[in-house]
Amino acid sequence: MDQGKLMTMKEAVSKSVKDGDTVYLAGFTHMIPFAAGHEIIRQKRKDLTLCRATPDIIYDQMIAAGCCKKLVFSYAGNPGVGSLRCFRRALEKGQPNKIEIDEYSHFGLSGRLFAGATNMPFLPMRTNIGSDLPQQNQNIKTVKNPYDPTEEISVVPPLKPDVAVVHVQRADVNGNAHIWGIVGEQKDAAFASKKVILTCEEIVDEGVIRSDPNRTLIPDFVVQAVVHEPWCAHPSYTQGYYDRDNEFYMQWDEITKEHDSTMKYMDEWVFGVEDRNGYMKKLPAEKILKLLPKAAYSAPVNYGSV
Repeated sequence: MDQGKLMTMKEAVSKSVKDGDTVYLAGFTHMIPFAAGHEIIRQKRKDLTLCRATPDIIYDQMIAAGCCKKLVFSYAGNPGVGSLRCFRRALEKGQPNKIEIDEYSHFGLSGRLFAGATNMPFLPMRTNIGSDLPQQNQNIKTVKNPYDPTEEISVVPPLKPDVAVVHVQRADVNGNAHIWGIVGEQKDAAFASKKVILTCEEIVDEGVIRSDPNRTLIPDFVVQAVVHEPWCAHPSYTQGYYDRDNEFYMQWDEITKEHDSTMKYMDEWVFGVEDRNGYMKKLPAEKILKLLPKAAYSAPVNYGSV
């Protein structure tokens, strides 16, 4: 089989992620590419500007590992649990290093990506005016409405990451990819970024992708690397493949109460394994079986043919 853009995660990160880069690990609660974040940590990348619509646990881990110089985000928390303790330690105490922050609403950050993806100079939105965000973030500005000069409109600048990592359910070797379930900002992140690492649960024939064009959200021409990485998103989830590991999200709150206990976890589960395969071998079989979902297929559709 033609290998196309297929490579290992180690190769993809080594080629595409450099010190000082602006990095976007996509996925809004769904299909967060943890395996890519772990490889970036293992390769000891530093001075990164990390961007995400909610940093989630993965950026807490990357902050603890000293990868982050600046965080561009909307809502920082361990979803359903509480604070991101590593993020707070870095921001409040400078441990392991001080970080800068650039905060938006979810709509504000996704708007920045959309502006970047469509090569717009800015994106207008109403939601910032009346909030405290413009006072805290100098990137949030206002302009006169050209159709009504009496009205001021809030705008945000485009976001154009150096590299985005987008996880998907299935892709061909060239990077044409299907996504279903919760579709977040993956498409805009891919089109806004200079380089894209595409990770997937399955590699399939191009004919499978062509059979359902409505699910093809990422096309090959924006993708530089394709990584076949089953369970890439654990402890988040991939619709139809494995569920969210809610137990771990609860455990992370306890693990991160101190920097030392956090790094003990990192030494075992990130630095202590070579890759995602090594990570998965450490997960108990009963945990894996518990996360496997029951089948729930959609009805087939008929696209017609001539």
